Amino acid sequence: MVLAAGRGERMRPLTDRVPKPLLPVAGKPLIAWLLERLHGAGFDEIVINVSHLRESIESALGDGASFGVRIDYSFEPEALETAGGITWALPLLGEEPFLVVNGDLYSDFDFARLRAAARELAPSAWLAHLVLVDNPPHHPSGDFCLRGGKVSRDGDERLTFSGIGVYHPALFAGVARGGKQQLAAVLREPMEQGRISGEHHLGGWLDVGTPERLAQLERMLRA
Repeated sequence: MVLAAGRGERMRPLTDRVPKPLLPVAGKPLIAWLLERLHGAGFDEIVINVSHLRESIESALGDGASFGVRIDYSFEPEALETAGGITWALPLLGEEPFLVVNGDLYSDFDFARLRAAARELAPSAWLAHLVLVDNPPHHPSGDFCLRGGKVSRDGDERLTFSGIGVYHPALFAGVARGGKQQLAAVLREPMEQGRISGEHHLGGWLDVGTPERLAQLERMLRA
């Protein structure tokens, strides 16, 4: 699942007329770079949640054939936050663990490596596997700690959640379908129970959340 329903407030005024996933970078839409990497890693069935300017996204990406994938769209009448959007899309995602990626990131992370992590997820054990990265300048305090392959909220050496994760559907059992809910709230209890695993990605990663970081990615890809 690619998360693409957000309003992109930090990108305004660019996102007043163009949804953030379609902002051009180095000759193609931001989301195209992500779809190509997912296809290259063997992920060919993709759900994209849409809300703001959804018609533009659906028109630009179509059924996904031009990217070598099949796209299903999960329409949200209003953006439901991360966990709310995932819960709304569960009928399209099925009953097995699934990969979720923020639609506004660029990374050289090898998504194929998460297949092994997905096989480890089960309602009675691990419920999610998160990819963490070094803290970027705009988020120096980080989000979580990683120790012995487990992700926790407390600790001295904190890392930033990359926006890449694998989840078991059971993780969202307590989220009301159609309600707004952030992912951090859903992860809190199982994290305290030691049921969230993780890994540290040391390669390239960029949260393309502002015009300045969009320009940074443009320069990087052009180079």
